[in-house]
Amino acid sequence: MEGRINKVSAHAFAGLPQAGGSFSGFLDSPPEILEAESFRAVARGVAHAARAGRGVLWMLGGHTIKTGLAPLFVRMMDRRAATFFAGNGSVAIHDYEIARWGATSEDVESGLEDGTFGMAEETGREMNEALRKGAEKGMGFGEALGWALSQREDLVAPERSLLLQGYRRGIPVGIHAAIGCEIIHQHPAADGAAIGACSMRDFRRLAQWLPNIHEGGALLNLGSAVIMPEVFLKALNMARNLHQGSPREFMAADFDMIRHYRPWMNVVQRPTRASGGEGYRITGHHEIMIPLLVWAVEAYLSSEAPHSQ
Repeated sequence: MEGRINKVSAHAFAGLPQAGGSFSGFLDSPPEILEAESFRAVARGVAHAARAGRGVLWMLGGHTIKTGLAPLFVRMMDRRAATFFAGNGSVAIHDYEIARWGATSEDVESGLEDGTFGMAEETGREMNEALRKGAEKGMGFGEALGWALSQREDLVAPERSLLLQGYRRGIPVGIHAAIGCEIIHQHPAADGAAIGACSMRDFRRLAQWLPNIHEGGALLNLGSAVIMPEVFLKALNMARNLHQGSPREFMAADFDMIRHYRPWMNVVQRPTRASGGEGYRITGHHEIMIPLLVWAVEAYLSSEAPHSQ
């Protein structure tokens, strides 16, 4: 052993549970090895960006909303640990249905058998009408839906809506549509021009906003395997083209249940590898990992957290 370089030492081993322990104690208990260290680094990076007043972008796939995580995202808004959201079309649909009726996520297979999947009249009619009006008003996709929800007095769960709470707080929630991928495109009221105009506006707003993560900001991709990694890469390229290579030196992290090519390349590696940034990839179920992440960010934003500096 003498003179040999070892990758693991005893002081890095896991801590034991303590009776009456705090979440901060738990956060310090996993071993200082591999992805446990990566997880803490991501949470510290988000907390550091919030403290420093840098931008924090949360990119979402629809599964994050239908597994009940929106209240955590709203909390991050209020802690300035989320200053811009961007999601795919399913994010908007699940969120809108939760706000309006307090329920979402139909049984696809049973509806597909007789062609009723995605044919709920209310969802398609209301969301497409909101997008048509939003396009007329020069709004983005997420903004139009947030505005439409804010005009209603019959919402079942308004406090659990990312779209509505972002609209009320002035935190952008951009939605990036893929025509033909969302159930509302099946409705007769679907207007491709309105959908495209609102979504294009959100894409340009994202590109315009991205320099806010320069030197110390953070971005997280949560559960989007294709749409958001592709949108982000193009928006980042536009921002750097117009801002002399900015943003650079930011932290990027991908959270998903399995590992995919595009998030790894377009979010974690390519944007950070040559620009002084840091990239991480954390694998696990959203309904477990995202609450842990938000609680960890909260801990690092407090004076109680271990390794908070």
